[in-house]
Amino acid sequence: MANHMNAAPQGKSLLGGAMIIAGTTVGAGMFSLPVVSAGMWFSYGIVMLIAIWLIMLLSGLLLLETNLHFQPGVSFDTLTRDTLGQFWRIVTGLSIAFVLYILTYAYISGGGSIVNHSLQGLGIDLPQPIAGLVFVLVLAAIVLISTKAVDRITTIMLGGMVITFFLAVGNLLLDVAPARLFDPQGEASFAPYIWAALPFGLASFGYHGNVPSLVKYYGNNHRIIIKAIFIGTFLALVIYLCWLVATMGNIGRVEFVSIIEQGGNIGVLVAALDEAMSSEWLTSMLTLFANLAVASSFLGVTLGLFDYLADLFNFDDSFQGRAKTAAVTFVPPAVLGLLFPNGFLIAIGFAALAACIWAVIVPALMAYKVRQQHPDYRGFQVPGGNVSIAIVIIFGVVTATCHLLVMAGWLPQYGG
Repeated sequence: MANHMNAAPQGKSLLGGAMIIAGTTVGAGMFSLPVVSAGMWFSYGIVMLIAIWLIMLLSGLLLLETNLHFQPGVSFDTLTRDTLGQFWRIVTGLSIAFVLYILTYAYISGGGSIVNHSLQGLGIDLPQPIAGLVFVLVLAAIVLISTKAVDRITTIMLGGMVITFFLAVGNLLLDVAPARLFDPQGEASFAPYIWAALPFGLASFGYHGNVPSLVKYYGNNHRIIIKAIFIGTFLALVIYLCWLVATMGNIGRVEFVSIIEQGGNIGVLVAALDEAMSSEWLTSMLTLFANLAVASSFLGVTLGLFDYLADLFNFDDSFQGRAKTAAVTFVPPAVLGLLFPNGFLIAIGFAALAACIWAVIVPALMAYKVRQQHPDYRGFQVPGGNVSIAIVIIFGVVTATCHLLVMAGWLPQYGG
């Protein structure tokens, strides 16, 4: 009987749920990791990522614990309203909307940068803001057509991403110079740069919006949902660690100063990696991977924002209604992309600030509240009692504070 409880519901595989989590977690944000980790470099970077993975896994499980007290299919909005009240519901709703908008702008900035880099390889010189506009117009058209179109194209893109990632990064891993990783050049100070990198680590493990979806998909079978979250986020961690080895093992610490001075955008990092690669074919694979990563992340985020705004403004699903929703979804971040074409890193940092609230602090507060409301509950509870909750909340507060201190110029930034 116990074995049956551990099995996936009929026709719903564990792999499917794990891939949903991994696909949501791994995105264009990974291009920020080598750049923001350049100051603390490789060893500290690995320790930071593993620690953040564990804490973000914990916060996702706290969210699951709360979710299991409700009917499958209940939204994040309902969870916050019914556990923490109207104030936290509004704060969470605003922070989710902010994250979706700021990530849309981040991916327009990153998309413009990598499209510009790709076109330069073909001998076409297009200004980066215009490249960003072309990027958003093409992909916005897909979102405007239908959710089904996004689903199909994203599936194709994810397949292409997996193939190009292993080809390009596999080759980079073969060319890694261990001395670059463990004996880097430049200043001897490393540890002080950890603090400025924390928000970017947090932003790299954002999957929490999918937890209610998994409960809806699998029902209240918490064992399989825990496995899906663990496998999906662990896969993301492995990909990030390989990515750090590949980038830092091929680009020296001192060379990152130049990348940061040029804005640290995706195209600049890919251009630096291109120089380290042994063949033109492999540089094409890396460029294609970067394009697919940004495009699929953009489609995933903007579909969420599109549906959120359609619901908020009561726009219907007719062509006219979808056109109105598309205008509200895409015009503000597209204008930002034209005005500030190199804001990719800054935008990811701001997304992390809002994610500290809705993906870290709020799930911990909800779990605490639910435990108070149901003291005799015998279902799934995250181990560690209130200590686990305290660790997650402290991490959220510290990370948000670090972002604000960096903005105020009170924390050191490498190459800044």
